[in-house]
Amino acid sequence: MKFTEEIKTALAESKPIVALESTVIAHGLPYPDNVETALSLEKNVRENGAIPATIAVFDGEFCVGLNQNQIERLATDKTIRKISRRDLPIVVGRKLNCATTVATTSFIAHLAGIKVFSTGGIGGVHRGFDWDVSADLPELANTPITVVCSGAKIVLDLPATREWLETNGVTILGWQCDELPAFYSRSSGLTIDERIETAEEAAEIIKARDDLNLKNAILVTVPVPKEFEIESVELEKILAETLKLAVEQNISGKETTPFLLAEMSAKSAGKTLKANIALLENNAKIAAQIAVNLVL
Repeated sequence: MKFTEEIKTALAESKPIVALESTVIAHGLPYPDNVETALSLEKNVRENGAIPATIAVFDGEFCVGLNQNQIERLATDKTIRKISRRDLPIVVGRKLNCATTVATTSFIAHLAGIKVFSTGGIGGVHRGFDWDVSADLPELANTPITVVCSGAKIVLDLPATREWLETNGVTILGWQCDELPAFYSRSSGLTIDERIETAEEAAEIIKARDDLNLKNAILVTVPVPKEFEIESVELEKILAETLKLAVEQNISGKETTPFLLAEMSAKSAGKTLKANIALLENNAKIAAQIAVNLVL
């Protein structure tokens, strides 16, 4: 594991840190939006009192905290692999360069001693394929980290994903909301476990989880900012067209979600891309506030 000096010092002095994933840079957003967003997320974390730790793998080393050149490389190098937990022995053994998903970022952040992780949406159960479950979910069931997100990505089976999380003991908090957010939409009709209004409340619950020695993640689910929300009727129409296109082009496996998100952005004239960036930036701000309250 390789830390920047800033992160090394922050860990030693128990300063608030927020982990950020790198798949969104390498595979989730187009260039140059990916670079701009990566830097904006780090800026939002700093402005809210915490230190950003974007995580990736370079030459088989877990890098906790990245420099500008590494972010640019993630954004432009098409050979960067998207990895989950099962890939880690290969990645380290072969000294590869990789972007980390929710699962691998959670794993590395927890290993590093970082307690809060901000992302856009988690993986989940795929639509029409109940057996196809993202590695994000079992990682969340077994890694005691706090993940600030806007629910699961809309291209997934949200009710099945919600049920999986409940069955496997992952606590879901709603940030100033009573329903599980649906990524680009603010509501899904699905329940949360508890509504919270402030970062202080989130910290109290997180500390209680740790005192109880529970091993599950806590999800703090944050609705997309209202001005960027896409109504569910419009969203489902775009998604249905995109899913059909994925079948026609035989898109499958870990390529599915990036393909669907890119196509939805094209079909919505960029509205989904703007919503994605807006929720990422908002989540980073809230994650920083929670991280600050955890060290008080």
